[in-house]
Amino acid sequence: MGSLIKKRRKKMSKHKYRKRRKANRHKKK
Repeated sequence: MGSLIKKRRKKMSKHKYRKRRKANRHKKK
């Protein structure tokens, strides 16, 4: 899974990636 995130990070801008990570964290909780 780690490699998948790295591949996606290259396509996405850093700002967008950060926002998605926050949203994912909220979804889990």
